[in-house]
Amino acid sequence: MATPPSQPLLEDSLLDRSRSARTRLLLEAAERLGFAHVGVCPAEPVDRREQLSNWLDEGKHGEMNYLSDRVEAMLDPESVLEGARSIICVADRYASASEDPAPAAPRGRIARYARGRDYHDVLRRRLARLAAAIEDHAPGHRARGVVDTAPLMEREHALRAGLGLIGKNTLMIRPGEGSWMVLGEVLTTLELEPGPEPEWGGRGDPCGSCTRCIDACPTSAIEPFTIDATRCVSYQTIEHRGPIDPEGHRSIGDWLFGCDVCQEVCPHNLPQRRVGSLPVLDPYRPRRDGFDLLEVLDWREEDRRAAFTTSSLKRAKLETFKRNALICAGNVLEAGPHPELRARIRALAEDDSEPALVRDTARAVLGRLPPGE
Repeated sequence: MATPPSQPLLEDSLLDRSRSARTRLLLEAAERLGFAHVGVCPAEPVDRREQLSNWLDEGKHGEMNYLSDRVEAMLDPESVLEGARSIICVADRYASASEDPAPAAPRGRIARYARGRDYHDVLRRRLARLAAAIEDHAPGHRARGVVDTAPLMEREHALRAGLGLIGKNTLMIRPGEGSWMVLGEVLTTLELEPGPEPEWGGRGDPCGSCTRCIDACPTSAIEPFTIDATRCVSYQTIEHRGPIDPEGHRSIGDWLFGCDVCQEVCPHNLPQRRVGSLPVLDPYRPRRDGFDLLEVLDWREEDRRAAFTTSSLKRAKLETFKRNALICAGNVLEAGPHPELRARIRALAEDDSEPALVRDTARAVLGRLPPGE
């Protein structure tokens, strides 16, 4: 159980302790905050400049210009906290893979990380507590808690801190547990002691000859240890805000927001491979696995706000969520008739009050369907 906010995380000065002793106290404090895994690494620059530059030069980041605009910042942790010497890396588990029940009505799925509370908020509050405890008990030192909105190559630092290994699908995989994790960090000017190398080795390959994620990716976006974001269904349904080429509609399947295919097929995520009960924090427990497509196609802005409150889904604008729902609806209709769904798509195609993105997507969906009522 996480330490209540009213209870202090630390009692005594960190500066009176040896580096190893203060590190142990902070790791114990992080564990009391409920993080599933904690590790420490030096706040050193990342040695992936060439790989990152090549990836950006090839345009594989798509419209995520915040990546190309912050290359130097991402490579050096001091861009996040000047004078940083150490990084405390943490991981939270969210709900692991399971079979989704057969829907009673045409539905679109959402990625598992977005089925509970917004992980940014869940992580950020506890990271802020840990950072405040460092500053309170190490006068003259600074600390800052961050999530993946900061310009930090967090998987590289989590790798150095021993939280897991990076798989062919570019996700952090913890041997024996899998990849259903979100990451956070506390950077500090305090000198801490890096932990011992984990039992699976510091920078090994968790995949070996396995290519299941590459073979299963519906858009062939994955190559070993790299991904073309512009082809990824998660990118297309979340980051990309414009029209989606009708040639790629079938590949999106029933994904309304994100995609879990590469994790669902990963052997590390199979239930028989997991060690222990793998507890999940209550905020991450799924509240829903998807949405009724007919309902989404009828939404107004107030419906979107009500549905996405406290969820990371709130990143999705109404028009892009409707765009995704239309594509999912088209895939439903290709599999069999559904007159009400087809009628709703027709209505959206002709509704001048809808944004152009919604109207145009509705027309594109109708254009690839066989005639029908």
